[in-house]
Amino acid sequence: MAPSIASVYRPDYATPPGETLRAVIEARGMTQADLSRRAGLSAKHINQIVQGVAPISPDAAFALERVLGVPARFWNALEANHQSRELQLLDRVVSADDATWLSRLPTKELQRRGLFEKVATQADLRDQVLRFFGVASRPSWESVWTAPDAAFRKSKVFESDPYAMAAWLRMGELEAIEVKTAPFDRAAFEAALQAVRSLMRSDPETFEPEMKRVAAEAGVVIVIVGEVKGSRVNGAARWLSANRALIQLSVRYRWEDVFWFSFFHEAGHVLLHGKRETFIDDGKTRTSEEDEADAFAQEILIPQSYESDLLRTRTVPQARSLADRLGVPPGIVVGRLQREGLMPHNIGNEHRRRFQVIEQ
Repeated sequence: MAPSIASVYRPDYATPPGETLRAVIEARGMTQADLSRRAGLSAKHINQIVQGVAPISPDAAFALERVLGVPARFWNALEANHQSRELQLLDRVVSADDATWLSRLPTKELQRRGLFEKVATQADLRDQVLRFFGVASRPSWESVWTAPDAAFRKSKVFESDPYAMAAWLRMGELEAIEVKTAPFDRAAFEAALQAVRSLMRSDPETFEPEMKRVAAEAGVVIVIVGEVKGSRVNGAARWLSANRALIQLSVRYRWEDVFWFSFFHEAGHVLLHGKRETFIDDGKTRTSEEDEADAFAQEILIPQSYESDLLRTRTVPQARSLADRLGVPPGIVVGRLQREGLMPHNIGNEHRRRFQVIEQ
């Protein structure tokens, strides 16, 4: 078994190649002055290498090979390893800005979900964060996830914690990497949505794998990632490439009508809107694109042609009858009636199923 990050030995020093050079020339009974004359390097330069002040350059490595019989690649590798180790040691220092940044990220929740290991130092924690997000530094993270034109668009009224949102979105990206899809096909995705609609009355164990399969065949990845505390998100839609879209759902609130509305809402973004933006649905933010996606979802779930029937529905039996005619779960009709103020929020909830995300 590979060692965990916490158990890997990291010495807090870097041995300079000059110490090895000193040992080699002493073993040969040479002085630094002897080596200087034979290698054509100044005595000062040789001394600086031995003291670890100057690096062994490629030219010096070839000279040392000719004089000492030790291959130049050995000296070059020794120098490269030393330089790399020194950089690693410098990187172990966590700045105040990095420490503040780490404190705002939901690292404990990511540990709880098994995505991070428990570590002893902030430097190790920062390494895990950077690897998780696929960036090299905190400034790189900020340019990807929090710059005004990066990662996801956020309105002035959007209330989510951007650090929690970034973690949730990244979890979806990582899960999507493992999913194979065909190139995006609009007609195929429209047909897939109708196939998914026909599955809505089945249990999650039945509809979830099937909806993911038919969407993938049309070039759309569907992932379900439990909400990260503070993200306050129902779903998101974005394009991973020109021919591959991602719909990410959180099952926030757990009500089936919210889940299905969120799914078809995000599908609307995929079909109606541009490929360069990420759309985040918190259930509150209002833009023209969000309104269009809402209308798209509503038309799939309860078409406009049934609007008059919906307005006449007042009781649970009537809601169940309308749901049967629509071919959707009763909870879809009950939830819509509640949102429209046509049915009290404490009536009919026994017909609204509640879903739960099972963390992998």
